[in-house]
Amino acid sequence: MSRLRLIKSKQEKESEDLGGQMSFLEHLDELRTRLIRSMAFVLIAAFACWFVSGYIYNFLERPVNRALAEAQAQRRVPIAGLNGQVSTVALNSLHQNDKVRYAFPEPTRLGAVSIPAGTSVLARVDKDPQGTLGLYTDEPLAAGSDLVPKDVKLPIDINTPYEKLRDPNDKLVVTTVLESFAIYVKVSLYAAIGLSVPFLLWQIWAFVAPGLYPHERKYVTPFIALSSIFFVLGVATAYYLIFPPAAKYLLGLGSDFRLLLKADDYFDFIILLMLGMGGVAQMPAITYVLARMGLVTAGWMVKVWRVAFITILIAAAVISPTNDVPNMLLFAAPMFVLYAISIVVAWICGRKRETV
Repeated sequence: MSRLRLIKSKQEKESEDLGGQMSFLEHLDELRTRLIRSMAFVLIAAFACWFVSGYIYNFLERPVNRALAEAQAQRRVPIAGLNGQVSTVALNSLHQNDKVRYAFPEPTRLGAVSIPAGTSVLARVDKDPQGTLGLYTDEPLAAGSDLVPKDVKLPIDINTPYEKLRDPNDKLVVTTVLESFAIYVKVSLYAAIGLSVPFLLWQIWAFVAPGLYPHERKYVTPFIALSSIFFVLGVATAYYLIFPPAAKYLLGLGSDFRLLLKADDYFDFIILLMLGMGGVAQMPAITYVLARMGLVTAGWMVKVWRVAFITILIAAAVISPTNDVPNMLLFAAPMFVLYAISIVVAWICGRKRETV
């Protein structure tokens, strides 16, 4: 009897260690529960992001606006003259008493008078009562039936270079009435997915945890922390390092065309790029878990570095928006760094696989 009780106790312990046995339908029910919770969390986050979608839109729009301005600047004819010499000059290079023919890059209001974009006026550089340099009209300015007198200060920051000012064409384009609303919804949804990464990772872990040993379930906190940190780093790398040169290159190819970039196409591109790089950046976190389980080692990762090198180049060629080598290497470089970090993680955290 005692032997039977001992065998039964051992079987119960093994069943507990393996998280218990679940039928196929129970696995499906667990998966459904995790999916419902994940979708509910993302929808709640999207609803919250809707109230700040304008700020998110402006943040995501900034890189392409800068690239568009630079691309348009290459097509602008010289319309500013310094002291009678026809040449484009930077406003922050002007000094007191310099005169320049200034062209308004976008519709501007001077008091009650609306100045159309492209209107030019002879202006001089002078100081206001506080001693700050500014541009003042040096001749009357006609705008339709209205007239702006001489010596009116222009609402221009003289420290901003001319070529960096916004142009009416340096804007994204929408082609339907509902497209603006759809873009804000899309921005809110993708932002919610980014913010929900820690919770989504927790749900994934909770689904696979019953099939792990107790000591393996303890890796959840480091895994989620590492995943969240590297996701943010991946997104930031795509936004600040990868997208600007890629956009500059792509927009620079259209020198024979008028640049009218659809807002919907742009946001699909940059958001998927950021989320994609955030996903690629999970490499060290996944390596941590696999190394702790004893499934991968630093030595094995070093041994297969040639295969990893080719795989990374293929992945970079697939996700790169162009087929030129410099942009492909721009995408591949962060992956190489992540692989090196993963080797270090595996070396520090690696251990032999335990079965009890």
